[in-house]
Amino acid sequence: MKLTLTQRLSIVFAVLLLVCCGTSAWLQVRSSQMHELEVVQGLSRDLAQHIAHDTVLMDSNGLMPGAVRELFSQLMLVNPSVEVYLLDTEGRIVGNAAPEGRIRRQQVDLAPIRQLLNDQPLPILGDDPRSIDGRKVFSAAPLRVNGKPAGYLYVVLLSEEHDRFAERGATSAALNTALLSIGLVALLCLIAGLTAFNLITRPLRRLTETVSRFDIDGAPQPVPAPVEKSADPDEIAVLDAAFRQMQNRLGEQWRSLTRQDQERRELVANISHDLRTPLASLHGYLETLSLKDATLSPEERRRYLGIALDQSRKVGGLAQSLLELVRLEHGFVQPVLERFSLIDLVQDIFQKFELTAEARQVELKAHFVPNLPTVCADLGLIERVLTNLVDNALRHTPQGGEIELDLKPHGSLVDVTVSDTGPGIAAELREGLFLRPFNIGGARRDGGLGLRIVHRILQLHGREIQLLDISGRGATFRFSLPTDQQTAEQWVVRSMNLNTPGK
Repeated sequence: MKLTLTQRLSIVFAVLLLVCCGTSAWLQVRSSQMHELEVVQGLSRDLAQHIAHDTVLMDSNGLMPGAVRELFSQLMLVNPSVEVYLLDTEGRIVGNAAPEGRIRRQQVDLAPIRQLLNDQPLPILGDDPRSIDGRKVFSAAPLRVNGKPAGYLYVVLLSEEHDRFAERGATSAALNTALLSIGLVALLCLIAGLTAFNLITRPLRRLTETVSRFDIDGAPQPVPAPVEKSADPDEIAVLDAAFRQMQNRLGEQWRSLTRQDQERRELVANISHDLRTPLASLHGYLETLSLKDATLSPEERRRYLGIALDQSRKVGGLAQSLLELVRLEHGFVQPVLERFSLIDLVQDIFQKFELTAEARQVELKAHFVPNLPTVCADLGLIERVLTNLVDNALRHTPQGGEIELDLKPHGSLVDVTVSDTGPGIAAELREGLFLRPFNIGGARRDGGLGLRIVHRILQLHGREIQLLDISGRGATFRFSLPTDQQTAEQWVVRSMNLNTPGK
C-alpha cells in the first residue's frame, strides 16, 4: 500500500510526538523523584549530627551494643522512613537494628559520605545496606572517642517501609494525573498537527491534480500567473509559479511550432505553384521545339528558345532564393561585420537596376544628408537586402512611377527607407508579411521569398524591418543599421543566441 505525502508526514509527526511525549513524561517523573530526594535530604541533612551529639553510642571500650539497638529501635519506631546504621572508619557496618538476614551489604562506600560532609550539592546518593546495588539519600555524621575518629552514624532517609508504601500505589493518583495531562496535550497536538499538514499540503495536492491533468499531446491552455503576495513565497508557491510559467511557455512554443508548421506548409505549396508555372511553360516550349523543329522558322525557333530560357532563369532564381533562405534560417550564414558607406552601396544598387528601371519607365531616386556616417554590418548581406527591396519595388511600380531610397542618421543608427508608388500592401495581408508568401492582385510578390530573406538577414544583424504607412506612397519599408562596431557585434551575438536552432 502506497502512502501519500500527507500520510507519511502525519505518521512521522505522530511518531515524533509520541517519542517527545514519552521523553517528557520520563523527564517529569525523573525530575519529580530527584526533587523529592533533594527535599528529603535537605530537611534531614543534620539528623545524624543531632543523634550523634545527643546520644553516647561508643565509649573507650568501643561500641555499646545495648545503647545502639535501643536507640535505633526507638528512632525507626518514631520515624519508619529512616534506617540507622553505625559504621567504623572503613565503612563497615558494626551496628544496626535490622531484622536478622535483612542486611545485604557489610560495608558502605565512604565517598558519598565525605561529599555530604563537605556540603556538596544535593541530592547525594549513598549505598543502601539492605540492597545489593540500591542507592538512597542519607544523613551522616562522624563519631569521635577521646577526640579520635571512631566511625560514622549513617541514616538512610527512605527506608524499606517507604519503598513498600510507594509500591502499593500511594503516589499513583498524582502520577496518573500527570500522565493523563501529557496524553491530552499529545492528542491535541496530534489533531492540530494533522490539521496543519492538511492545510499546508493542500496547495501541493492542487498542483498535483493540475500536473496530472496536463496533456502533453495537446496545446496547453494558458493559465493566469499567480499573484505574489510576499517577496519571499513558500516553496510550494514557488513550485506552482514555476509550473504555471512552464505550462504557459510550453503553450507558447506549441502555438509557435504550429504556426511555423502552417507557414512551412504554405511556403512549400506556394513554391510548388511558383515552380510548376515556369516548369510547365519551359516544358511546353521545349516540347514544341522538339515536335515542330522542322516546320518552325528561325524567328519562331529563336522566340521559343528565348521564352524557354526566360522560364529556366525564373526556375533557377527561385531555386537559388530557396537555397539562400534555407542557409539563412539554419545558421549556415553568419554576418561578417565591416565598415562601409551606404551611399556607395546605394549607387551600386541603382547602377544594377538602371537599365531595368529605364525599360519600365520607373525613376530611381536617392536622398541622403552630406557626411552620412558609415555603418557596421555585413556588406554582402545588406546588398542582398537592398537588391531584394528595390527589385520587389520595380516589379510592382507602374510606368511613370518612382522608387525612392532615403538614408537618414538617427542617433547611433542610420535609417534606410525604401518606398515606391505602387499599389501597396492590403491590411489583411500584413500579418506575417515577412514570414510567409502573399499575393497582390493574384500575383505573388517576389515569389514569396524575397521579403522573408530580407527579414532573416536583418534578424541575423539583430535588427527588424518595418512596413510603414506613408500618405501618397505605396509599399514603404524601413530598417536601421548601427554606426558603432561594438554595438553591431553585441546585436549579432544576441541574435545568434536567440535564433540558433535547438536553443
